[in-house]
Amino acid sequence: MKKTIITLIVLDFLALIGFFITYGPWGYFRDLLITTAMNTMTHTYLARIFYSDEMIKESLSRNYIIEVNETTNVNEIEVGKIKETKNYSSIYEKQILEREEDQLYKLIEFKYKGYDVFLTAIYDPSRVEIASTRHLGVVGENVTDIAKNNQAKVAINAGGFYDGSYEGNGGTPTGVVIEDGKIVWNGAHVSGNIVGFNKDNILVLSKGSVQNALKSGLRDAVQFGPFLIVNGKASAVAGNGGGGKNPRTVIAQRKDGIVLFLVIDGNGEKYNFDLRGGASYGDLITILERYGAYNAANMDGGASTVLAIEGKLQNKPCGLYTVDGQRKLPNAWIVK
Repeated sequence: MKKTIITLIVLDFLALIGFFITYGPWGYFRDLLITTAMNTMTHTYLARIFYSDEMIKESLSRNYIIEVNETTNVNEIEVGKIKETKNYSSIYEKQILEREEDQLYKLIEFKYKGYDVFLTAIYDPSRVEIASTRHLGVVGENVTDIAKNNQAKVAINAGGFYDGSYEGNGGTPTGVVIEDGKIVWNGAHVSGNIVGFNKDNILVLSKGSVQNALKSGLRDAVQFGPFLIVNGKASAVAGNGGGGKNPRTVIAQRKDGIVLFLVIDGNGEKYNFDLRGGASYGDLITILERYGAYNAANMDGGASTVLAIEGKLQNKPCGLYTVDGQRKLPNAWIVK
């Protein structure tokens, strides 16, 4: 009986703490829960359970990102002009530029604010392309499977997908998908942001029409965002940027043409949304600037965030759908 009473007291105390955090005077926790939940496809209900539409709208008005209103200046990127030096300007430059001769890619691992970070430098941007599920429009595939099907050495998740029924089958991409200069999917436009490589292997971030992008020589692309850095200028982030803290995936390119795949894990929590954790848009920009990113765009994140190298999963995805946490997705950025 005594143990039961103690247990009830502890549960009441924890409930009180939770109530105080959720509705108390500190807006940080409230904004974090709302923006993190609203930035997902399947967990927006977690915000609406606790907060009114007015409170959600107010929170989102305090946390937003203002993208740089420019298109990538391709003349600023010099593909193949990787600097050969022993006098590195920073430890970050040394990590990127110190490599074996003819090395295709290099994985750099570290922690940022307690979370695992995987930064892959790809030294030949001509080897980076988009690969889609074999069953486009029907069902997606795990990134490891997309990589295997395309003999890819490195792969990360790319664009988003329509998931109105919360089935998570990943077969229907949102926005346009371009492969080898051809539109392979022309879906609903969730944003006008086009992220892709042109025929000169330069990562181009633009907001124009898809047809204009194709005319300009875009070979592989998806529609997603937000843009984090354009022409060396970082987007302005208010609060947490409106995306809360989530596992993240980013594709970027330096001025010397080196492509960066940035993946940040959360806590690997599949079933506890509140403990999923991860990074904010501001965190991404800080890391990307350290490593010299000149153009960078956010890709689909949360349970979609995946990095596979040589066929093996590197991070800890937090999806509910498979034993290893991966979820079925429409496409991936691969390195062949």
